Formats: sequence, C-alpha cells, structure tokens
Amino acid sequence: MNDTFLKACRGEKTDFTPIWIMRQAGRYLPDYQKVRGKVDFLTLCKTPELAAEVTIQPIDILKVDAAILFSDILIPVEAMGMNLEFHEKQGPVLTPAVRDENTVKKLSVPDPEDKMRFVMDTIRILRKELAGRVPLIGFSGAPFTTATYMIEGGTSKNFLNTKRMIFQSPELYSSLMDKITATLTEYLKAQIRAGAQAVQLFDTWGGIFSPQDFKVYALSYVKKIIHDIRDWQKAERSEPVPVIYFVGETAGLLEEIKGSGADVHGVDWRIDIDDAIRRLGNNAVVQGNLDPLALFLPQSKIEQRVKDILSRASSARGHIFNLGHGVVPETPFENVIALVEMVHRHSKR
Repeated sequence: MNDTFLKACRGEKTDFTPIWIMRQAGRYLPDYQKVRGKVDFLTLCKTPELAAEVTIQPIDILKVDAAILFSDILIPVEAMGMNLEFHEKQGPVLTPAVRDENTVKKLSVPDPEDKMRFVMDTIRILRKELAGRVPLIGFSGAPFTTATYMIEGGTSKNFLNTKRMIFQSPELYSSLMDKITATLTEYLKAQIRAGAQAVQLFDTWGGIFSPQDFKVYALSYVKKIIHDIRDWQKAERSEPVPVIYFVGETAGLLEEIKGSGADVHGVDWRIDIDDAIRRLGNNAVVQGNLDPLALFLPQSKIEQRVKDILSRASSARGHIFNLGHGVVPETPFENVIALVEMVHRHSKR
C-alpha cells in the first residue's frame, strides 16, 4: 500500500509529500458528473455502491495519496431526527430549526450501525475495492459546525441564531452540544470499526469565534470526541488512527487549536503555512494550504505556489499537501491533475 499519507500523519519521514484534496470527489470531475446525473445527492450518499464508486474515482484519475469517504457532514443530523433536504443554489435545509428546549429533547443519539449503516457499508466496500492501494479517510463535522446548521436551519452569513443561543441560552446550547458530541463520537467510532484508517473533523465555521469563545463553545467538544476515541481505542487495544482537525479561518485560533489533541492540524490559505507551523510548534503535523481558487491560475503559476508551500512547510514534523478548503465545482479539471503531479515531483526526497 502507498502509506505515505499515514506516515506523514504520524510525523514519520516520507519519500515525498502526500496529497489529497478536500471535496476531491465532486462536480469538477466529469466521471462524478456522470454518476451524479443519475441520482440526487442524498441518494448518492445513501447508496453504498455508488458512494464507493465516486470515492475511488479521484484515486484512479488524480493519483492522490488517500481516499476520503464520499458522504456529507449532515448525515448524522438526519439520523438524530431532523428533516434534511438539499436544494440547488440554496444548499442544505434542515427542519425544524433547533431553537428551543422541546426541539432539543426530541433529538436522539442514534446507533450509527442502525440509522447510518449505509455509511459503514460504503467503508466496508471501499476497503475491499481499494485493495490496500491508498488509505481511506472517514470524517464528520465537528460539533459546533454541525450545530450551526441545526440551529440556523441551513447555511448562514452571520450565525445570528447560533450566537444568540450561545450568549442568551447557554444551558440550551450545552444540552444540544452534548447530544451532537455523543452522536459524532459514536459515528466516528463506527467508521473506524468499519475500516476507516484516519478520520477528519471539519470545523468549517469555527473561525467565526473570538479565541476565548472558540475554546469554550467549539474546541472543548472536539477535545472530548478525540479523548473518547483514544480511550475507546486503548480499551479495544486497537491501533490508534490519525485524527485530523480542520478549522476554517484558522489564523486567529492557532494557539487554541494546538491543544485539540488531534494528530494533524488543517490550515486554511489565509495564513502562510510556515507562520502557522511556528505558532503550532515545530513538532506539529500540518495539512494544507493552497487557496482553492488558485487552481484557476495558469499551471506555471500554480507550480510556483506549490513550490512555495512545500518550502515553507519543510519546518514541520510532517506535512500533507491539501487545499485550504474544498475544491470548487468550476475548477479546471486538468489543473487538479497537474497539482497532484507537481506536489509529487517537487517534494521527492
């Protein structure tokens, strides 16, 4: 198996810098579009054979060093009891929005093998079909980012309802977060049991906080998940899988993030990666951090940026190349292929 990604997660020496891309199975890929044209998004997520097919496409086409499970961070929210729909140009819609005690009480902490078995079935299929070619990454949203969708009822520009709950009804927020955290902990454990070889927590909206609020209202719940997973793995006497923690708009929060307990810290593009490493500590393993829209540059200029990031990241104990967020659907397909080749070529030891 090409285990370069796992070695980098552990901070071990590698022959080259591994690369995978957030949202690498997506609409920029013509092969994905063919599958997606047959079914709606949620059906694709819930059909293990199709979800496995689109997960593997980037491995065959891009030659990336890890596969990431094709799913969505809101799958556990539906399993908790909310109605989930996806609308073109509007994104996810969750009903009823969670803004009172009665709605929180109605939410359950589901058994992932019962309510989300299709995810674990997808993982089991993938481990067979990947046949040890590259590692498989499982994932979930982080508790806070998950909560924002539940409280807002979808996406938001200013997260008014979320912050109003936090500041005006802290006990209600805490009870909601306890249920979300328990759900995501069990969900990630189930993914690991099914065969995920690393997991990533996406805290896309964590950067909306001040550092002091981030520690209390977002990071504390991530730390609990990571701690509980580690304790469970010790009890099971199983090999610990690497945990990656990605926070959007990372720059103002790095001193807080480094205490998360994660093995790898994702860095977005709003900070030079060497500055992030300095603030996280040179013992850090980092992931990132090309601006996703830099993939619209001519390839010669993309190459300059790749070389710059690789050079800046050399001070880290380990580096996994990635974008600072997910690849966007309009991205030139040929530039993504070129990016992977550039990272491999320029990082060869």
